[in-house]
Amino acid sequence: MESTTKNKSLKTGNSSRIYIYILVAVLVLAVVFFLIKILFSHREINAHLLKDEIFLNENLVYTDNTPGAKQWQWEFGDGSKTKEQSGFYKFRTAGTYLVRLTVDGKMQQQFAVVVKDTVPVVVIDSIHITGPTAGTVGEQLRLEAEGDANIFEWSFGETGRVDAKGRTAFYTYRSPGRYNVMLKTDKSAAPVFYSLNITAFDDLDMIDPGAGGEAMKNDFKLHLQAIASGKNFNSHYYYLVKKYLCNGEKTSAQASDETGSKKTDFYSYCIGLTFSKNIVIDEVGLTMSPKKCVSMVNVQQHRTEK
Repeated sequence: MESTTKNKSLKTGNSSRIYIYILVAVLVLAVVFFLIKILFSHREINAHLLKDEIFLNENLVYTDNTPGAKQWQWEFGDGSKTKEQSGFYKFRTAGTYLVRLTVDGKMQQQFAVVVKDTVPVVVIDSIHITGPTAGTVGEQLRLEAEGDANIFEWSFGETGRVDAKGRTAFYTYRSPGRYNVMLKTDKSAAPVFYSLNITAFDDLDMIDPGAGGEAMKNDFKLHLQAIASGKNFNSHYYYLVKKYLCNGEKTSAQASDETGSKKTDFYSYCIGLTFSKNIVIDEVGLTMSPKKCVSMVNVQQHRTEK
């Protein structure tokens, strides 16, 4: 009898402990589910717009980082919708829009967005052309484009088409006349124009050494030497420009020395003289246009060792 009673007591004790374990497990699960329910019932949308005031040419940047979210619907107030979590949207017309986000089909948040008319960007044209302002038929002219651009298209006004591409352009005219050179770039709001006066070679009055105009050549040489010697630049430079070049600072100039020959415009040549040392002007040749303006300056010079 005692053995039977003991076995029953053991079985009863084991069953009680099992019931207790089950009860504890159920309570733990209940607490977990309760905490999860509380956590998700108190979720808040974590969404934002990069800017709530934009221009028509700007994108509205939107994003959502709500914890545990699986579904999204953005409504932009103009009839457009998307189910993307984050992205970009561009409005077609200016105005004020109410953008609404719905997360997981029930949580919502709204944003007021102001879309303004796009303000035109004012482009300051910094492109300009340097080079000679006059030349002769058959002479190869060189023009340079200065400024920030990547694409350069030159039309020299004689052919009616694009004649050259690149920052530096070379062109030889076949007929005399006054031409408007047009330069188009990828950074210019409008074409840049440059005027060139082209004279027939037979119409020019060439002043050779020993011929007439010796006094003019000597006077020209005297003032160039003053510039090369470091004298007052403005007084000697503008004296030559006004008296002989008819204010044509971009008149072609070619200088020859022991290193070779270089062609540029008169202003650049004179500026170069101020940075060079020990330059001696040996001889000056001048080409005259029918208007009695110097259209080409040829200088023979050399450098001393002093």
